[in-house]
Amino acid sequence: QVLSLPIVVIVHGNQDNNAKATVLWDNAFSEIDRVPFMVAERVPWEKMCDTLNLKFKAEVQTTKGLLKEHYFFLAQKIFNDHSASLEDFQSRSVSWAQFNKEILPGRGFTFWQWFDGVLDLTKRCLKSYWSDRLIIGFISKQYVCKLLSTEPDGTFLLRFSDSEIGGVTIAHVIRGKDGSSQVENIQPFSAKDLSIRSLGDRIRDLGQLRNLYPNIPKDQAFGSHYNSEWVGAE
Repeated sequence: QVLSLPIVVIVHGNQDNNAKATVLWDNAFSEIDRVPFMVAERVPWEKMCDTLNLKFKAEVQTTKGLLKEHYFFLAQKIFNDHSASLEDFQSRSVSWAQFNKEILPGRGFTFWQWFDGVLDLTKRCLKSYWSDRLIIGFISKQYVCKLLSTEPDGTFLLRFSDSEIGGVTIAHVIRGKDGSSQVENIQPFSAKDLSIRSLGDRIRDLGQLRNLYPNIPKDQAFGSHYNSEWVGAE
């Protein structure tokens, strides 16, 4: 016999996501001298934050981890609570059911299924953008509207889709002639979309996008991510 990390045996690929959740929970939160297969049903939210951060950096292979504002958004999502403060969440604990059993309100997937989709998308298509801090990512559509509502026409930012697993969307400001503003969210791009045409080139294509929030010209922010063949074709 030999000690090993947790192992989950599956019989079909569609069980892979749940298996990864089980291994992550067991590996992160079990005690060294525990009775086999006994893991806490609830863990402190702060400990969960550390685990998600370590998982994100290891999976994406980046040194740029999650920030306080990211944890705040993730707490609002997993606890389904938009009225609590960042400090309120720090004293809470999160259950296995909240992590990967209960379906998120209005969605067809769990918190972990959504987060794992973000991991996969970022690892496959967005690593360099994330590492350059060009993607806010973990931010709600409602807060995006608050941030962008007073910004000039064409200001935009990138966030991970709430409604789809493994999607990144672009929110941008459209300001009318009367001075009124509207924030539009472009249909999320999946890993398949971004394998056909990169995020940088898609941003370059969209003339309505001008400045990355708060005020960075898009060519300055994303120029190094443009496909050189397309740059030379202009």
